[in-house]
Amino acid sequence: MGKHYDLIVVGGGPGGIASAVEASIFGLQKILFIEKGDNHSQTIRQYYKDAKRVDKDWQGQTVDMEGNVEFFDGTKESTLEYFELLLDDEKIDTLFECEVDRVIKEEDLFSVVTPKGDFTAPNVIVSIGRMGKPNKPSYKIPASIKKVVNFNPYECRGNEKILVVGGGDSAVEYACQLSTINNVTLSYRRESFARINDINREMVERYDQEERLRVRYGIDIDSIENAEGKVKVNYNNGFHTIYDRVIYALGGTTPVDFFRKSNMVLDEHDLPVINEKYETSVKGLYTAGDIVYKSGGSIAMAINHAYHILKDITGEDGGMG
Repeated sequence: MGKHYDLIVVGGGPGGIASAVEASIFGLQKILFIEKGDNHSQTIRQYYKDAKRVDKDWQGQTVDMEGNVEFFDGTKESTLEYFELLLDDEKIDTLFECEVDRVIKEEDLFSVVTPKGDFTAPNVIVSIGRMGKPNKPSYKIPASIKKVVNFNPYECRGNEKILVVGGGDSAVEYACQLSTINNVTLSYRRESFARINDINREMVERYDQEERLRVRYGIDIDSIENAEGKVKVNYNNGFHTIYDRVIYALGGTTPVDFFRKSNMVLDEHDLPVINEKYETSVKGLYTAGDIVYKSGGSIAMAINHAYHILKDITGEDGGMG
């Protein structure tokens, strides 16, 4: 593995994979693909159930594929297999279990600093996703009930009384998804949703009106405790309710330290400020995928980002165009 590349891609999700593949199609000869996990597509591997559907048009967001990397409806397994085949390209060097500390521009080259050495390239694409570790409540979660206190919906078995806590898109999506086979309450400490997209807003309001789930606005939680293996939730209005399971969807941390060490200008959401070509305030340093958006995008959108970034880097239409 060399030290100098035509392009370095940081992040092993769909946006990163598509960036590396598009770079090869556009004619770049040496491409380095770096992922901090032990394999690509960590989010799909960790948070999708086996055989879970992976839809191109996620949450009703219809996306026309614009580049050379196709994407189509499938399952967790077929999607992972497809991405693995894409990464077989001999021009792409893969480096797993390697977390990038920072990306620093020195004259006309970037230095990508990692525990496994520094690598250089004239352009870098960062596609690391918005989410770090999930945010947790300020009060203690008793160890005895940690199996039924979760941060995603994938441990749910059905026919459970569930409390989902949060006010963002993930919380709404979890609650609506789970309500098909569970008794679900969604608890949000504010009086109305302020951070969700219009599709999710319409969906949760409809589900609430049709009594498919229950939404509690303007109420916060003081503590939770073990109630014979279930979760007793103590609200700040003096009341309590016992649930089979509680799911916290309080968001996650953006990798702010990494952005700042890489000298990116950030917006009020601590996300990189970018132009219409997905280039950050540092010329030649691009972003693709979820960190382009205040709320989540889709796999298809991330793949399209890669195509447009490579068009900008090379000044060519490339491939299909």
